[in-house]
Amino acid sequence: MLALVQDSLPAALSERLSAEQRQAVLEAPREQRLAALSAALGRREPDMLVALAAAAGLTIASNLETDPAARGLLPARLVHDYQIIPIKFGAATAEDTAEPTMLTPLHLASAWLPDAVMNDWLRTFTPRPLVWHLAVPERVHQLIIENFGVGSGALEDGEDNYIAPEAIQQAEEVVDEEAAVVRFVTDVIKQAVEDQATDIHFEPQEEELRIRYRVDGLLVPVPVPENLLRFQDAIISRLKIMARLNISEKRLPQDGRINFKANATVLDIRVSTVPTIYAESISLRLLNQKKEAYTMERLGMSAAEQAQIVSVLDYPHGIILVTGPTGSGKSTSLNAFLRKINATDLRIITIEDPIEYEVPGVNQMQVRSEIGLTFASALRHVLRQDPDVIMVGEIRDKETAEIAIRASLTGHLVFSTLHTNDAPGAITRLVDMGIEPFLVASAIELVIAQRLVRRLCPNCAKAEPISKVKLLETLLILECDQTEAELISELKSPVGCDRCRGTGYRGRIGLFEIFRLNDELHQLILKRESTRTLTQAARKQGMRTLGQSGWEKVKAGHTTLEEVLRVVTVAEK
Repeated sequence: MLALVQDSLPAALSERLSAEQRQAVLEAPREQRLAALSAALGRREPDMLVALAAAAGLTIASNLETDPAARGLLPARLVHDYQIIPIKFGAATAEDTAEPTMLTPLHLASAWLPDAVMNDWLRTFTPRPLVWHLAVPERVHQLIIENFGVGSGALEDGEDNYIAPEAIQQAEEVVDEEAAVVRFVTDVIKQAVEDQATDIHFEPQEEELRIRYRVDGLLVPVPVPENLLRFQDAIISRLKIMARLNISEKRLPQDGRINFKANATVLDIRVSTVPTIYAESISLRLLNQKKEAYTMERLGMSAAEQAQIVSVLDYPHGIILVTGPTGSGKSTSLNAFLRKINATDLRIITIEDPIEYEVPGVNQMQVRSEIGLTFASALRHVLRQDPDVIMVGEIRDKETAEIAIRASLTGHLVFSTLHTNDAPGAITRLVDMGIEPFLVASAIELVIAQRLVRRLCPNCAKAEPISKVKLLETLLILECDQTEAELISELKSPVGCDRCRGTGYRGRIGLFEIFRLNDELHQLILKRESTRTLTQAARKQGMRTLGQSGWEKVKAGHTTLEEVLRVVTVAEK
């Protein structure tokens, strides 16, 4: 039988920690205590979960399923605060399928060990015997969101008898609707950060306020409280107040920004509102300026790809372009390049919209088109600042392109981005803008096209047999060597587990097409040859296409053929 203690840390583990470490673990939010304990003892979280369960005499619940019959027993705020969820446990029995009685055990999955205070609170809501299980904290948290809705603890209507643990000292304060909405909006943003979302969309519909996150490039519906529609106007007003927008203007689109701070999270949030038939739709772009920057290796570049790029990064002048659609990681790649060459003997200036990463030692400038500070005008002024390296967030027009090319021809290394489907397409795009081909051929040193695909979860991905016919068809679409199909009988595929929240994927990895100019390609550019001709010539000289890069990632077990096909645009034959 588990002994419920006030600090909920078994003696066998507690004695291995210093007083400071023990205090840090117990003061962390419940969903973060396992990670804090793992870091303090230098162990992996899965191993630490097993050790913690053994020390406390608890079982570990995996592949969790919630118990719908028990969902209404506990208030949402208690479930959120204590990070617990009622679950089905073990094989289904006749007792399980019957209506729950007072004596039917209530199985609870918890992100951390239960303590006496938790047990007392639960007793006030249910007389059923409690059976505790430990589970992966991320999965427990996800199930709470799925079953109760994000921020449901903040907007709960009733449960006047329940006071959040951290609010006991403030029990006499009146929590009004405005405070509830403030807490709800904060919870939505915090959850987006935890899910590594890049955008949040608040979309008023006829009978609901829909909230969606963009995670790993895909839009994901967010479970919300059932009573959310009642708070719709207050939530929209709260967001507009945070962004310092005019809350009385509901007919025109507005743009603003929010500086959001919560614990160690510092966000620069870009806010955009547009009027719709039901209410204003609000989109938030989350820019976590303090997040860990990506290296070229972490982006997914192979050693050969890194060597190709690094050799050009050492050039004293020229243009390096990164191309791809919105959300393909172009700014992240440029940031990795800047960090690679960043040194005290180089003066680096960037012109960005927005500034997504802070780079120590680099002079970063924010574009402000509303006051005339565009990419082109900013670039003109930057050239008077004695820079060695210039990064221009995007080449959007002929004027910016001309200044960037002039800068590269006068002894500056210039980084920038373009929106094209493949690397050779950047050349023809610049020529189509009105730039003379001889200038393009002289200035451009390297073009990198890239895409992001979801990465297979390393915890649950498993190899499965693959149909030869399907593989041959896919290799044909990706323009890869079809003879490889005979050598491959199985590939890794997504399964889904508690670690990846059942999706089978965790994070993303890049696909890269590197177009390096040489004398032959220079001549083709001067002749204004088509993108297809440039691509064919580059492939003969060893350029690996996005499809081929994706196939290499599939063979290495990083992603799936379906993911590669989803993001790679193949030109019609």
